[in-house]
Amino acid sequence: MGAHALDRDLAELAASARAALVRKIDASGAWAADPGWRETFEAVPRHLFVPYYYVGVRGGYERQWGESPDPRTREKWIRGAYADAPLATRLRDGELVSSSSQPSLMAMMLAELRVRPGDRVLEIGAGTGYNAALLAHRLGDDRVTTVDLEPEITEAARGHLAAAGYHPLVVTGDGARGVPERAPFDRIIATCTLASVPTAWLAQCRPGARILGPLATGLITLTVQDAGHATGRFLHTPAYFVPLRGTDRPDEEPAHLDGIPRPARESDLFRFLLALSRGSLEPREAYALWESEGQPRRERYGITVSGDREWAWLDDPEGPYAWPLR
Repeated sequence: MGAHALDRDLAELAASARAALVRKIDASGAWAADPGWRETFEAVPRHLFVPYYYVGVRGGYERQWGESPDPRTREKWIRGAYADAPLATRLRDGELVSSSSQPSLMAMMLAELRVRPGDRVLEIGAGTGYNAALLAHRLGDDRVTTVDLEPEITEAARGHLAAAGYHPLVVTGDGARGVPERAPFDRIIATCTLASVPTAWLAQCRPGARILGPLATGLITLTVQDAGHATGRFLHTPAYFVPLRGTDRPDEEPAHLDGIPRPARESDLFRFLLALSRGSLEPREAYALWESEGQPRRERYGITVSGDREWAWLDDPEGPYAWPLR
C-alpha cells in the first residue's frame, strides 16, 4: 500500500472515529446547555493535537504515536485519539505535567461557559491547543487567548493549532496573572486545577463575565460583579485536572483518615469536601458536617471573592459553614 493510500485510510478512520465520538458525547447530554458545540466537535480534528500520547502499562507508560512505521500502531493511535478519555501528552520524570482532557468533560465545560457571539475568552492552560481550537472555531481566532507557563507546551500548541488551521493568540506566561494586554474578557476557562481564584482574573473581566474552572475535584462557575467581587456555585460533576503550575497540589487529601468510616473515605462527595475545606477542617470535623448535612452534593457548595478575601461555603455565602481559600 502506498503512502497516499495509507494517509487516505487514516483520514477516513479519523473521520469515522470523530463522528462516533460526537455521537457518544451527544448521547451523554454533555452539551445540553449549548448544543451549538456539536458542530464544533464535528469539525475540529482531535488527532492533530495529539500526534503522540502515553497510555498506562505495567511499570509505567507506553507511547502511541502517529508516525509509527507499524500500521497497526497508527490505527491504535487514531482510535485512542478519539476515545472519550483523557490522554497523557507530556511526562516529566514519570509525572504527568500536561494532558488532553476527556472530550465529553470538555464539551460540558464549554457548554457551561455559555459563550455568546463576540465574546472574548481567556483559557488558562494551553495543553495541546485542542480546547483553544474548539473556542476559535466557535468564536474566531481573534476572540481567543490561551496561556501556559511552559514554553515547550505553548510551542507545541501553536504548531498543533496551525496544522489544524487555527490561529488564536498563544501566550507563554503565568496563567495566575492572566493576560492583561488582551483584557477585558467576557469568559475565562481554566483547564488546570486551582487552589483559589486569582484576583488578577477578576480585574481583567467585564462586569457579568463568567469564570469556570476546576477546584477541589469540582467545577466552579463564578459570575463577576466587578474587579474585586465574584460569586458562584459548583456544577454537579467531578473533575480531576493537572494542577496550575507554581501552586501546591490543591486536591491532596489529608494523610490520616483514622476513624472515618470506609464508605465515607471512598465517597467522591466526601473527598470533595475534604479537598475544599483542607486547612480549615480536620477529617473528623468534615465527616461530622458531611453526615449532619445529609451528605451534600457539589451543587450545594460555592465560592465567593470579595476584595482580598475568598472563601468556600455550603448553601449560603454568609451561612455558618465557610472556609477560607486564601
